[in-house]
Amino acid sequence: MDQDVLPEAIQGTLQYLIAQAQAYWELAVTPGWRQNQVLIVLGLIVAAMLLRGVTHARWESWARSREGWPKWRLRLLVQVLRRLSLIYFTVMSWGVYTVMREVTWPSRSYLIGAAAKLAAAWLVIALVSRFIANPTLRRLATWLLWIYATLAVFNLVDDAAQVLDSIAFELGSVHLSLLVVLKAIVLATVMLMMARMGSGLAERGLRGNDDISPSMQVLAGKAVQVLLYGVAFVIVIRSIGFDLTGLAVLSGAVGVGIGFGLQKVVSNLVSGIIILMDRSIKPGDVISLGETFGWINSLGARYVSVVTRDGKEYLIPNEDLITSQVVNWSHSNRFVRLDINFGTSYDDDPHLVRKVAIAATMTVDRVLARDGMKPVCHIVGFGDSSVDYVLRFWITDPTGGLTNIRGNVFLALWDAFKAEGISIPFPQRELRLLNDRLPVQMDEAPPEDMGATGAESQSRGDAAKLD
Repeated sequence: MDQDVLPEAIQGTLQYLIAQAQAYWELAVTPGWRQNQVLIVLGLIVAAMLLRGVTHARWESWARSREGWPKWRLRLLVQVLRRLSLIYFTVMSWGVYTVMREVTWPSRSYLIGAAAKLAAAWLVIALVSRFIANPTLRRLATWLLWIYATLAVFNLVDDAAQVLDSIAFELGSVHLSLLVVLKAIVLATVMLMMARMGSGLAERGLRGNDDISPSMQVLAGKAVQVLLYGVAFVIVIRSIGFDLTGLAVLSGAVGVGIGFGLQKVVSNLVSGIIILMDRSIKPGDVISLGETFGWINSLGARYVSVVTRDGKEYLIPNEDLITSQVVNWSHSNRFVRLDINFGTSYDDDPHLVRKVAIAATMTVDRVLARDGMKPVCHIVGFGDSSVDYVLRFWITDPTGGLTNIRGNVFLALWDAFKAEGISIPFPQRELRLLNDRLPVQMDEAPPEDMGATGAESQSRGDAAKLD
């Protein structure tokens, strides 16, 4: 666009808008029905504020008693209570506007109708915008919609569009104006919101389908999310007027950048897809990777979230799960066998020890007692001071912890051995003096009232005699 024409077009449009605003102001301050309508609107605003002050406490008390309502309904109720004044003004203004249209000329209620339409539009926009989760995006969409509603009520949309379209520049064959940018922003907001809601609905639907494995649920959910956001991106780009074939050079540059600088990122992405497709790891599995032991909380595009028993959450890159040795305690099933080693005295009957150990283990919660998975006890060796045993039992909930179940079994063994008189030996050593000619003399213990100095002197005297 010519640089001389651009300022003239903007200046002419702004002068026209200023003239329209002055005309509305003169109509409002000139005595007559237009001024009466302005006074009626101001009176309705004051009445709505007073009515809100009178009824807010009762409405809030009623809202607090709605304990059984779902969360989305309670949140909507909170938003309604915050906008009681606007709701009262909207209802009263529409009522007055309807009555005046029936009893007098339409021109005598034009401003009241405009105020009623504007209030209704603001109310709807304020309530609908709560569906946008991002606060910044929600605030931006709210302001843009409010501005558009205000211009639409006063029939200024075409004039505003002319001003915005006059602020433009040429980018090759693309005519990029401020109007086009604003339309793209609005369209992007709508498309992103729809893509987010669509992907959320798809993920919830997939999670509710028991015929699909957890890994395929995550993979399908990610695919739907990428597809919806990709479609939204393409639609927004096309609305601006960009030719997508021109992105071929950019895609080549991105490919080179991926090859050199994003190797780890791409490796983790590809590893995540492999994990989801081969279903070697899925949400809820209990795994061990190095010093980390916990269960899979979620599978991401770049990492896997593993939660341990102490509440720590490890974000393990997908590549580590592909290239490292991973112990999946619940890959094919959730049955886990645990071993406990202990020893008893040589004076105890090993047959009784095995019987008591198995019976004590079966009394512990979480220990399975079904056929083929009952606890077993075997002798594994004869040690220096004890007969060594291994006790094996099965559990089906490794996410409940392994250390605690082992501790409970040890306590059950302790109580059972105490009741049956079975002793648990400890290492003992005998000390023999091979040099029989070494003189040893034992003196009487020092009296109790001897001080520290006397005790030390006595000890040194004993040492001297031993020398």
